[in-house]
Amino acid sequence: MAADRRSSWLKGVLDLLVLSCLTGGESYGYEIAKALAAAGLGEIKGGTLYPVLNRLEEAGLATGEFRATERGPGRRYYRLTGAGRKALAEQSASWLEFHRAVQTTLYPGGTADMP
Repeated sequence: MAADRRSSWLKGVLDLLVLSCLTGGESYGYEIAKALAAAGLGEIKGGTLYPVLNRLEEAGLATGEFRATERGPGRRYYRLTGAGRKALAEQSASWLEFHRAVQTTLYPGGTADMP
């Protein structure tokens, strides 16, 4: 049940996290998934990640470019657009506001109540 909750929370913020992964420059799906896993968010499978990348691209928040490689399959590299940077800033502020509201509700006495 806890895994189901965590999955629901992740779905609500995954677009924002993927945009954030692109702030350092262009990246491809596997690199993004590794960065999210390294951040402690667990394994994000391609069936979850690639629809997010497609949605961000369709919304004009990211652009993608396929590049062939000398060895192995080609990769689609994504990067933020200006609209993506703006959306990231706005959504980050909204997320932090929401997080503070949840934290205040869970720990009304402030950080002293936190485990």
